[in-house]
Parts: sequence; C-alpha cells; structure tokens
Amino acid sequence: MTRWEMVIAKNSSEFMTKEKSTSPLVFCIILNLNGRDDLLETLASVLSIAYSDFRVVVVDNGSTDGSQEAVRSRFPGVTLIDTGENLGFGGGNNVGMRYALDQGADWILLLNNDITVSTTLIDELLAAAATDETIGALCPKIYYYDRPDVLWYAGGKISFFAGLISHRGLRRKDHGQYDRIVDTDYITGCAFMVRATVLRQVGLFDPVYHPAYVEDADLSLRIQRAGFRTVFVPAGKVWHKVSAFSGGGMTAMKTRLKIINTLTFFRRYSRWYHWLTIPLFIAAGSVFFLVRELFRGNFELVKALVSGMAAALKKQKTG
Repeated sequence: MTRWEMVIAKNSSEFMTKEKSTSPLVFCIILNLNGRDDLLETLASVLSIAYSDFRVVVVDNGSTDGSQEAVRSRFPGVTLIDTGENLGFGGGNNVGMRYALDQGADWILLLNNDITVSTTLIDELLAAAATDETIGALCPKIYYYDRPDVLWYAGGKISFFAGLISHRGLRRKDHGQYDRIVDTDYITGCAFMVRATVLRQVGLFDPVYHPAYVEDADLSLRIQRAGFRTVFVPAGKVWHKVSAFSGGGMTAMKTRLKIINTLTFFRRYSRWYHWLTIPLFIAAGSVFFLVRELFRGNFELVKALVSGMAAALKKQKTG
C-alpha cells in the first residue's frame, strides 16, 4: 500500500492497550467518500456496540468535505486511513481489510458509512458463527433507515437462469417471516462479517468490478466454492440509508454500473445452459425498464441502460 498515504489516528488506550482477550478480535471497516454527517452518525452507533474486543477503522476514499478532520476530532479512538484518492467500493474496502488482516483480526465486519446498528450486532453474528466452523461469512437483517420496520435485505438470491441478483424480503414489512438463520446465496456489501482465515484463502474484492456493485456476490461465491457457508442472521440488525455512494434510488450511474458488473458476474460463473434463458430475461427486463422509464420521462436512466449494455458487450469482447 505504499502508493497511498496512510494517516493513522492512533486508537485510545482503551482500544489499543487492553489486556489480551480470549474473545475473537473483530475489526470494523467503514468506507467513506464525502459522507461526513452520515459517517459521524454511523460511528456513534458502531461505538455503542456492546461487544468489547473490536476496533474501528475508517477508510476515507479521498473526501473533500472535511470527513477526515471530523473523525480525528470527534472520534480519536478510531483508526483513520486516508487513501488520498477514490479507490471505489472494492478498492477502498480492500485497503481496510488488508490493514485488519495485518493487525491480527479474527473477524472483519464491513459496514457502509450510512447505517446504524443494534448494540448486539457483533454478539449475534459471532454466536451464529460459533455453531458451525464452516460458516465463512454472515449478514444481518437490514432495514431501511427511514422506515425502520421495512426490510431492505433478509438474505440474497442469485438466479443463474434469469441472470438476476436480488434481495429476499425487499420492501416488505417485517412481521418475523424471516426470523430463521439460513444459508444465503450472497452476502451484501452493505453489512457483513467474514472470517479472516477465509479472506486469506479466497482473497478480497475483485477489482474487475471497480468502482462498485456485484463484488459482494462474487466474493460470496468464492467463499462458497472454497467450502464455507454464507449465512443470514436475523437477530443481528442494521438500518441503512441506501446508497451514499451513488445517491438514493436508481440513478444513471447505478444503472450503468449494475448492468456492466452483473453481466461480468454471470459470464464468470454461469454454466453454458444458463445462457439458454439469460438473454430472454435480459431482453424482457430491458424492454420493461425502457418503457417504464420513458413513460416517467427518466431519459438519463434510458441512456444509462443503453450505454451500460454497450459497455458490457465491449468488455466481453476484450475481456
């Protein structure tokens, strides 16, 4: 990491000089880019977690809104790594995960910079992990921040025949219908915890998905193919403001990146027979999207869809 300037705000003695513990050491990595106010709220929430043996690391992707100074002044016990440039979602998080691995982490908890968490989050995830040593990564139940009883994520689904990556329970009110610990097709990069030994074995986020989207599904499949489970733990809870990276809702940038990276993912992992149906679903979904957004007057999204498809096809020819 010599190409990046690393600015380390040393943790207070409470964090860095405590007696050696028999509990797993958890490093919490929070990636930030110009999200000062959201980040400060997230840090206040994370530092209220009841679990004692954890350390918090903020990786700042070259913010220009005073985020770094705010972290240093408000949270001097937090380690700050300033990359000095925007490395994207995967690249920035990889900097934090490498740091955590070098510092001897047993588990790494990745969190977006626009969330709040339950105080028992780490305890719940570790309790679930303790039931089976083949559990490699775990995801909590995730709600919308502004609708705290409405689900954003209750497990992930990957349909290889349809070429779709989706959330289970999306926009549904939580009535306890997803209150069972289950294996999930993928863990969302918004909030998940992974064994350090597993990361050492399978690697970090793949830079092919730079700057963002679908790298979490890719990592999940690598974890599973190495013989480990990816598990949804409903007792762990997080509230998410939904997309500080690209803006809320379906933006043009998000549309384009998701198209490119989703097709990259399915080219990598699909079997030949999946491609008998994937183009049909892509065509049907694209027509529906185009008609809907044209009717709504969202011409930027229409342009993003077309340019995303073109870029994905070009990437396929040169990849």
